[in-house]
Amino acid sequence: MLIIPAIDLKNGFCVRLLQGKKEEVTTYSDDPVSIALKWQSCGAKLLHIIDLDGAFSGSQKNFQSILNIRKAVDMLIQVGGGIRDLQSIDSLISSGVHRVILGTVAIENPKLVKEAVKNYPGRILVSIDAKDSKVAIRGWVQSTKVEAIELALRMQDYGVAGLVYTDISRDGMLTGPNIEAIQEIVNISEIPVIASGGVSSIDDLKKLSEITKLWGVIIGKALYSGKINLKEAVDLIT
Repeated sequence: MLIIPAIDLKNGFCVRLLQGKKEEVTTYSDDPVSIALKWQSCGAKLLHIIDLDGAFSGSQKNFQSILNIRKAVDMLIQVGGGIRDLQSIDSLISSGVHRVILGTVAIENPKLVKEAVKNYPGRILVSIDAKDSKVAIRGWVQSTKVEAIELALRMQDYGVAGLVYTDISRDGMLTGPNIEAIQEIVNISEIPVIASGGVSSIDDLKKLSEITKLWGVIIGKALYSGKINLKEAVDLIT
């Protein structure tokens, strides 16, 4: 299981939100590049970057910050947040981003997902952000009637390279991951699954590592608040 540190970008700053609420923001750094280099020095092999401004507005707002991080680090980078057209996908991948994460368009414009998978096989992930098992979109502010498992199976059929599953109610809360829901998604999926939301301790990581076939786990607030030492986690789990 891969340990994946997260950087959430808002107005060029490195921040964290509580349950994805843009008004519940904590700023941790005005220098995302230094944070990325820190996580790389701890042994991270993959960095998870979300453009929060993009997620809420529907268009990329922190492209320059992402580009600066890409130039500074050697590790692989996956990027999501407000990516809702092929041009944005092209720009990110052309800039050296390893994988692009699509979210809202998986519900609103599935044709685009199919085109992206065709153009960039192995490099398109889909984010399934769920609350009470239902998928939320547009920066998590709009609920849908689509079940998380239903979307997972549909995206798998489309040929996406993997899924990022987030339990919105746990995100940023340090209350522990939703093991049962993660296990359910992994069980039905034939493609890699990355878990996100609620990880608060090394013990949480140990529990997640017991889920057979879980490909990776994203850690955010627990790193920034000092609940988890990334080097310790990487050395222990991977």
